[in-house]
Amino acid sequence: MSAVLSGCLALAPGPKSTPRPTPRPVKPVYSPSVASLELAKYYADLEQDLLTRGLLRTDGGGPETPYDAEDLAERFETLAFYDEYAAASDGGAGGLGRWEVPVILEPVFGPSVSAAQAARDRDMLTAYAARLARVTGHPVSVGSKGNFTVIFAGLDDADFTEARVRKLLPNLSASDLALFTAPPRKFYCLVTAGGPRQDPLNYSRGVALIRAEQPGLMRESCIHEEVAQGLGLRNDSPKARPSIFNDDDEFARLTSHDEKLLQMLYDRRLRVGMSAAEARPVVTRIAQEVMGELTH
Repeated sequence: MSAVLSGCLALAPGPKSTPRPTPRPVKPVYSPSVASLELAKYYADLEQDLLTRGLLRTDGGGPETPYDAEDLAERFETLAFYDEYAAASDGGAGGLGRWEVPVILEPVFGPSVSAAQAARDRDMLTAYAARLARVTGHPVSVGSKGNFTVIFAGLDDADFTEARVRKLLPNLSASDLALFTAPPRKFYCLVTAGGPRQDPLNYSRGVALIRAEQPGLMRESCIHEEVAQGLGLRNDSPKARPSIFNDDDEFARLTSHDEKLLQMLYDRRLRVGMSAAEARPVVTRIAQEVMGELTH
């Protein structure tokens, strides 16, 4: 207990002392909640189960996953022109969407993410951005004040995530906002990307959430899939193999098959807003070219 005494005391002058610098505020040590710890254990067990079953492969496929130009063209159409979350009334069909401006990925980290983990995530994202730029021929990089924000955050960072997403996507619906702030545990990660209301297929903003409770390979898999989908391959398909654009978790990282799909998406012979029917002859030819079955 302490007390403050008021009044004026006559003291003998003493030696002058150098004022002590004001100490910097100490950042409190993060202690995860029970819910966050339980989610981390769930994801750790899930990753181990997937690996035990031969999933989350990092080999990119092999002789048991063959495909040809016809397969590639068909899968491209499914992934680039259809949206699993679109209204059933239109069959999910839409136009081709992609970025015409350079993509600048900006990683941001919730308070629960340690500095060491944030450094690893940033390095992984930087290496992946360089790979995507090489594959697509489109500028993709990591930087500050980006137009594609990748949020690494956990359950305990809900307030941080909500504030950041509200700022980035002020017109997002309440239900979609809730997916970012309190997603079901079956959603390891998620992404939204698009353009302004008057030109939604001309992408200019992307936001992805990578759940911080995930262990290493699941976390890397989320980065690969969500960023690639945010570039315009917005759908998943059980026929896409070997591919990360598939809900079966067979592959953890972008495959050479997926690289070809992204190369096709950013081919200048395709235009933003093209319908599937309009693009089909061009897609067929590009698929033959990237498979080496046809020269330019």
